Amino acid sequence: MKLVSVIVPVFNVEDYIAEAIHSVLSQTYKNFELIIVDDESPDGSIDICRQINDPRIKIVHQKNRGLAGARNTGIRHAQGEYLAFLDSDDLWRSEKLEKHVAHLDSAANVGVSFSRSAFIDAEGQSVGIYQMPKLKDISAGHLLCRNPIGNGSAPVIRRQVFDQIGFCDNRHGSPEQCYFDEDLRQSEDIECWIRIIAQTPWDIEGIPDALTLYRVNTGGLSAQVLKQYQSWEQVVTKTRAYAPDLVAQWEKPARAYQLRYLARRAVRLQDAPMAVQLTNQAIATHWQIIFTEPSRTLLTLAAAYSMALLPKRLYSSIEQSALQTMGKLQRRQINRQSGNVNV
Repeated sequence: MKLVSVIVPVFNVEDYIAEAIHSVLSQTYKNFELIIVDDESPDGSIDICRQINDPRIKIVHQKNRGLAGARNTGIRHAQGEYLAFLDSDDLWRSEKLEKHVAHLDSAANVGVSFSRSAFIDAEGQSVGIYQMPKLKDISAGHLLCRNPIGNGSAPVIRRQVFDQIGFCDNRHGSPEQCYFDEDLRQSEDIECWIRIIAQTPWDIEGIPDALTLYRVNTGGLSAQVLKQYQSWEQVVTKTRAYAPDLVAQWEKPARAYQLRYLARRAVRLQDAPMAVQLTNQAIATHWQIIFTEPSRTLLTLAAAYSMALLPKRLYSSIEQSALQTMGKLQRRQINRQSGNVNV
């Protein structure tokens, strides 16, 4: 059985970290090490980690370097042939590692195996909807536009992939091998996935099961949406430096898709003016998204303007009904593709 290194960055997550760790310890695939990277967390998160007794757990401490820096530290300490990442407020279903190991073992061309994700709320309860990305034949252009992996807790990656994309950085006083770009405080994962598919021969491929439980932060600030957009622009600038033809071909549609995604974020944050503005920007940037992905584009447009124009109670009722219908359709698709009874 191949060893899997599970890397969990920890910073200010004392409300969630115990549940995250136990979701790893309950995996049906048992041959793993769990590397907890303390990113100089100011709360009681690490004290909670120390109280969990399992010989597979290793705690690594560092000065605060952000999510990318914590992941880099975890990779440098990892001994496994496969590496998995779990953000400390997310959870895994118990069969996640088992299914990803089977996928990677059976597909020699796949370097990154990812799963679909189910959304959960702050209390860990199912929201009822899922991330439903394209699973196969993922090109660099598709990845730049849509990020099918979806979140940092979804992929399991061959160590060989990181060996091929690593670079030396001495920002912290001595040369270190790095993999995620620590200049990015958001979008560092999508930048890494783009680099993998643009600079290596490995394929990125998903499995249909919803094996990651991705926590939705409904209490976020709308300002974070704008920061995320700025980080995405940094990713485009960096990608242009080593893949100019890719960016030249896909920059406009990719920017439109990103604006549309952020419009949906604004909808979740109940910021109607921002949702309308971002949706309009998306269509103005590349109006063809109305035809390439009509359902997602028109639903985003309808949600933004409905929130802006309808009474709050009426909008909430329509939104809840729409989410329930969407969730049922998504569960049906997952069941059909994975053969699972429950997702």
